Amino acid sequence: METALTRLTGVRHPLVQTGMGWVAGPRLVSATANAGALGILASATMTLDRLRAAVREVRARTDAPFGVNLRADAADAGERVRILIEEGVRVASFALAPSRELIGELKEAGVVVMPTVGARRHAEKVAAWGADAVLVQGAEGGGHTGEVATTVLLPQVVDAVDLPVVAAGGFFDGRGLVAALAYGAAGVAMGTRFLLTSDSTVPEAVKARYLAATVRDVTVTRAVDGLPHRMLRTDLVDALEHSGRVKALFHATRRASRFRRLSGLTWRRMVRDGLALRHGKDLTWSQVLLAANTPMLLKASMVDGRTDLGVMASGQVAGVIDDLPSCAELVERIMKEAEDARRRLTASR
Repeated sequence: METALTRLTGVRHPLVQTGMGWVAGPRLVSATANAGALGILASATMTLDRLRAAVREVRARTDAPFGVNLRADAADAGERVRILIEEGVRVASFALAPSRELIGELKEAGVVVMPTVGARRHAEKVAAWGADAVLVQGAEGGGHTGEVATTVLLPQVVDAVDLPVVAAGGFFDGRGLVAALAYGAAGVAMGTRFLLTSDSTVPEAVKARYLAATVRDVTVTRAVDGLPHRMLRTDLVDALEHSGRVKALFHATRRASRFRRLSGLTWRRMVRDGLALRHGKDLTWSQVLLAANTPMLLKASMVDGRTDLGVMASGQVAGVIDDLPSCAELVERIMKEAEDARRRLTASR
């Protein structure tokens, strides 16, 4: 199925595996790429040396195009961009809008620039700065999310920019792909669906928690770091949501102490990092501590399997997923479902 996305990136199918922290590592990205979709390596939690090594590991596993997700607000964003250029990465995706300068540097080197946006005005801004495509995430998506549903946000962005638009938030099968294409998108991006594959390195016990979840078990909370964050409901989330400020601070301090030992951060550094992440928000001290430790909260579950200590970012689609196919099986199935859906639409005319 050829679309503006496949032509732009060189992949066979208009499907994107998103850059999920601690999840989208070389194994998952290369399996996605070999299946013909666009795998995105999550680099925010990597050192510069680890990023270069991870890119080379993906390259050793596949000849297909792939991308790397970067944090535009990282102090070393420029150095990371140069690694992508030096290593010949095909696509650079961003969780926040990159600067005009970063976009220009990447485009000059022939790297496709695809920022993630959550509002029409953000899409218009990066389009004016020279982005090649935009990934639009609606409220159904996992992790930090907005309030506008994909079905409302997607057509707004498609109508606003003359770029390939990739739809994210609420997609897991071929029917969703066809629906997104009907709205004018050039493809769909999926996080939770690729997390729940046999190629994902997430511990099997954690995958089982996702598979057991119903739609009602996926919630949006501000209790963790003060920002709307879609995740599975857990004892940690319940404790934070139902605690007063004093009790919430107790829970946060206890967990922060554990994460401090794991991460090697000092209390001073944790508080400073947490305050830096406030972005003008009125956070409680418990949220400041947890904001500083959000990467470790995710690592606790996604890497260490400690769902009692961590959080599990999740799209709403976790409530309708019940299997763990390989990436190859998943991509093949989605594309077959999409073709079947298109035939049914044609036959019903």
